[in-house]
Amino acid sequence: MVAASPGGSMKSLTIQILTGRWFMFFGSLLIMSTAGATYMFGIYSGDIKETLGYDQTTLNLLSFFKDLGANVGVLAGLLNEVTPPWFILLIGAILNFFGYFMIWLAVTERISKPQVWHMCLYICVGANSQSFANTGSLVTCVKNFPESRGVVLGILKGYVGLSGAIITQLYRAFYGEDTKELILMIGWLPAIVSFAFLRTIRIMKVKRQTNELKVFYNFLYISLGLATFLMVVIIINKLSGFTQSEFGGSAAVVIVLLLLPIIVVILEEKKLWKEKQVALNDPAPINVVTEKPKLDSSEFKDDDGEESKEVVEKVKTPSCWTTVFNPPERGDDYTILQALFSVDMLILFLATICGVGGTLTAIDNLGQIGNSLGYPKRSVSTFVSLVSIWNYYGRVVSGVVSEIFLIKYKFPRPLMLTMVLLLSCAGHLLIAFNVPGGLYVASVIIGFCFGAQWPLLFAIISEIFGLKYYSTLYNFGSVASPIGSYLLNVRVAGYLYDVEAGKQYKALGKTRVEGQDLNCIGTSCFKLSFIIIAAVTLFGVLVSMVLVIRTKKFYKSDIYKKFREKALAAEMEMAAPAAARSTVAKEDKDDVKGKVIGKGG
Repeated sequence: MVAASPGGSMKSLTIQILTGRWFMFFGSLLIMSTAGATYMFGIYSGDIKETLGYDQTTLNLLSFFKDLGANVGVLAGLLNEVTPPWFILLIGAILNFFGYFMIWLAVTERISKPQVWHMCLYICVGANSQSFANTGSLVTCVKNFPESRGVVLGILKGYVGLSGAIITQLYRAFYGEDTKELILMIGWLPAIVSFAFLRTIRIMKVKRQTNELKVFYNFLYISLGLATFLMVVIIINKLSGFTQSEFGGSAAVVIVLLLLPIIVVILEEKKLWKEKQVALNDPAPINVVTEKPKLDSSEFKDDDGEESKEVVEKVKTPSCWTTVFNPPERGDDYTILQALFSVDMLILFLATICGVGGTLTAIDNLGQIGNSLGYPKRSVSTFVSLVSIWNYYGRVVSGVVSEIFLIKYKFPRPLMLTMVLLLSCAGHLLIAFNVPGGLYVASVIIGFCFGAQWPLLFAIISEIFGLKYYSTLYNFGSVASPIGSYLLNVRVAGYLYDVEAGKQYKALGKTRVEGQDLNCIGTSCFKLSFIIIAAVTLFGVLVSMVLVIRTKKFYKSDIYKKFREKALAAEMEMAAPAAARSTVAKEDKDDVKGKVIGKGG
């Protein structure tokens, strides 16, 4: 036996790390940690409103197009069905930079004042990059770790939730309080990170490890440390205020915590590499299972050598149009049309419109809500950071806890979604009735509930409708967000805000000039809006209960059984060549040994 050189071993280990599933997951973490710039609209929306002279309805229309771009990722999903993930990430990076760069040029008045539809287009394009990032990395991770999808969705979506607070720390370290420069930063930073991991994110062979969940928990603990640190920084900044140099120090810690998961990756891949080396040098006996017989056209030929038409007709796949209303069992792979026209999807879609639409309206209007209720300007960025961090906690808790409850107690995910929607009603009512200091509590509740809905929604879609067309169905589920945002944000909150502001102007004897910024002060600015939003969310609770009843039997079954069988089949497939190689090596070794003995005799 020839021992491998240390240099060769190190090279082999490096290749193992850079091409392994865990490094792919690490790359996805970093992409997700910069992919939530759309949640920072509340910080720079005031600059847009002031510089371009928008009223609240126009600003909320801009916010709607932001949400439309961020969540209408059907194009990204369809492209992902036929192109590799790196292509999706590349398009996303280009869209991100173009959209936010144009907004930055407009807000800093480096170009002439654009039309409203121009700004809607720019922010829609920039925000649409988020759906490309999600599709390229998050969907790929779910397919690479199908039995841990709840935890995967929770952690990755958690980093998206944290991205607002992460970018806030970085921009304050670089630019201080200049929120206009923040727009430029959220244009170039996500694009660079996506470019860095273009070739890392890819579909890989599924081979479940026995300690897979334990490894994910290590990633989770690091992310919890990052979230806790950000929370402490926010509290200290709120109490005493940070200088730019102090923000520089906190940003350095944030970067270290973002890169810390690489240690988990190296340790885990090193362990797998050692196991592989042991298996190659001293292979254990392997029982190779005979492959299932494959359908071959030669098997369907009759004595004259012609294919039997009857058998060929049986194996033909029926048209997707003819099976739209004849879906398979829940958990099997639905076609795109079967899923879109199913009652389960329609119920889930309606509940999401009510839930996400309400919480997103609160998030997008945080700046105006804070100003109308008399909170200082510094508090607005505090609200945004609180939403960002609790958005993270909501995503992680709903993803991880729902996975544990599902495996241990068969607790259905739709029921957890119902509970989250019910909790969000409390946050809306705190805003509506202006409880003293209530906006801080409301920011926590709404951030948590907004974040918690996404992993639950995407996990439910993957479980009920299968993973075959998951990239498209994942993005279809996201479409509920802009619909809810338009109805509740533009048509309810924005409209009622401007009506109340108009009343205040008239009471003061002022006449509003076209294009003038309208400001509303007092509880009445958003009171009726959030009472309506709370009622709509309560309706969403009742709708989601219908899905709980419909899927009760499905969630009581073993929904991951087929993925374990596929993983086992993949292991057998990989084991067969290894067993063959070890047998040949053993024969060669015995042959050489026999020749040596023969010469000695």
